[in-house]
Amino acid sequence: MTRVLVADDEAAIRKVVRDALEKAGHEVETAIDGEEAGDLLDGGHFDLLVTDLNMPKVNGLELVRKVRQTSAMPILVLTVRQEEREKVRLLDAGADDYVTKPFGVAELVARARALLRRGSAESLPLASFGEIEVDRGARAVFRSGKSIHLTPTEFSLLLALLSKPGAVWTHRQLLATVWGSTAGVSNDTLRVHMGTLRRKLEPDPDRPRYIRTEPWVGYRFSPEG
Repeated sequence: MTRVLVADDEAAIRKVVRDALEKAGHEVETAIDGEEAGDLLDGGHFDLLVTDLNMPKVNGLELVRKVRQTSAMPILVLTVRQEEREKVRLLDAGADDYVTKPFGVAELVARARALLRRGSAESLPLASFGEIEVDRGARAVFRSGKSIHLTPTEFSLLLALLSKPGAVWTHRQLLATVWGSTAGVSNDTLRVHMGTLRRKLEPDPDRPRYIRTEPWVGYRFSPEG
């Protein structure tokens, strides 16, 4: 059974999240703030962290940074709609995804499920979505068995997205991962390459099903379309 740690200073939110995740079959522990969450993480193994952004003592950003010093555990952040800049900061610091308050229980569970699925997906050499099959080892892509040519940059973008299905990638994260640095490379360059990748992989590039845009933040790969 997967173990999830939920950190939020609001008792009502902790209960809603805990009940939803336990109903989905996960073992859940809770913390009232980032400091208690850090102590629990130091004392035991967890498969997923769900944390609020604004908490006393140690906030969500500080907690994410602490976790990323020693662990690649998936992190899901709970935010409010007005915190777009903070969402980007959290993702750049190492968070994997976010859910905006007020959130639906079904969305929360789906985001958690996608992040927990990520680890097993990363270990597989083959990946598929829709009519597309990707052979990571051979750096080859096929649509219904027919080869699709991707440039090295396009393939690197695709590999990055595939490594975190369902999670958000910020512009800065993709630039750093694919180009090695954010210096001298603009978001416009990223958009151009993402556009060509969509034209090659999406059934309808103007209405992408798999490579979704997160306005003002970045991109999300949704393997189920």
